[in-house]
Amino acid sequence: MRGWSSRGHREDRGWLRGAPPPWWVRVLPVLLLVAVGSATLATPHARDLGFLLGAIPPLAVLSYGPLATGLLGVGVVVVLNVPATHLNRPGDTDLLTIVFVAALSVFVSFVRSHRDAQLDTERTIGEAVQRAVLPPLPERVGRVGCAAFYRAAQDGTLVGGDFFDVRQGPYGVRAVMGDVQGHGLSAVATVVSLLGAFREAALDQPDLESVAARLDRRLAVDSADVRHAELFATALLLEFAAGSAAVRVVACGHPPPVLLHGEEAREVAVAPGPPLGIGLLDADRPKEVTVPLGPGDRLFLASDGVWEARDAAGTFYPLPERLAALAGTPSAELPGAVWADLLRRRYVVRDDATVLVLAPEPPAG
Repeated sequence: MRGWSSRGHREDRGWLRGAPPPWWVRVLPVLLLVAVGSATLATPHARDLGFLLGAIPPLAVLSYGPLATGLLGVGVVVVLNVPATHLNRPGDTDLLTIVFVAALSVFVSFVRSHRDAQLDTERTIGEAVQRAVLPPLPERVGRVGCAAFYRAAQDGTLVGGDFFDVRQGPYGVRAVMGDVQGHGLSAVATVVSLLGAFREAALDQPDLESVAARLDRRLAVDSADVRHAELFATALLLEFAAGSAAVRVVACGHPPPVLLHGEEAREVAVAPGPPLGIGLLDADRPKEVTVPLGPGDRLFLASDGVWEARDAAGTFYPLPERLAALAGTPSAELPGAVWADLLRRRYVVRDDATVLVLAPEPPAG
């Protein structure tokens, strides 16, 4: 699983917002018509079930278009008028009521079909825009293998307040993971600004402290004309320099990466710096830390949504411990394995959840 997350945990309710309904909702009108028709044909004692036929056209609206809804309505009228069903031939008023409900259901189905088509178009456009903001990572950037998982907290969105990117430039391969204040669509504009600033700074700035300063300035400029903006973000910057068997790390208020060495997992000791955008970076610039890497070592980065996931007892998810247990998982599958482990152990994630695994190859020579 690379680049983007699945949203399977929300698909069970997605049909209420325009997505295709579950299979049981689609087959329910047909099954109900067949069941009631068969029961009333088999025995006169089942004629009290006839009232269920009136529910079939409205139920069909949830799943079918106007034509199928109309055919099911016709089927209801036919079953009501077959003497063998023992439904005692409905009176004119009852029959007209059923016909009216069926006709109204056809109209509602027509309106719903047009609305769904419009929603599909808008959803396609929205997803294209969001993917342009945070496109899926390639499997490899330079000599660094990449795998990621992203799950936005707000329903119906692909991008929230978390962001990440990996870029190759004149100073090696540089990566960023960050978390903007807030989540959902309100944070997307800030994410766009920070990603743009990182992509430029990764090419221009000679060290990670300068890259962090560029991101900090970007936030300061964006919030300069906004009263009480209180705009800030945490960030973690990494650099894999060409010819170096180490990684340089700068932390700006973000949780540290976890180093996977064989079956061991430990948090990297970083020099914590202040978050971006609160005006402290010039006075207290974050310090770069160099971490030596051995063959096969991997770095696991995660946002607050993963680190701060809690179980029913309020206990935080023990990320390093669980990573050690999952150390045998291939890098490309590790982000999805961690997310599955969170759900299997019933930890509640209340924020955007982002995972990034970086697997550098040893430098040539």
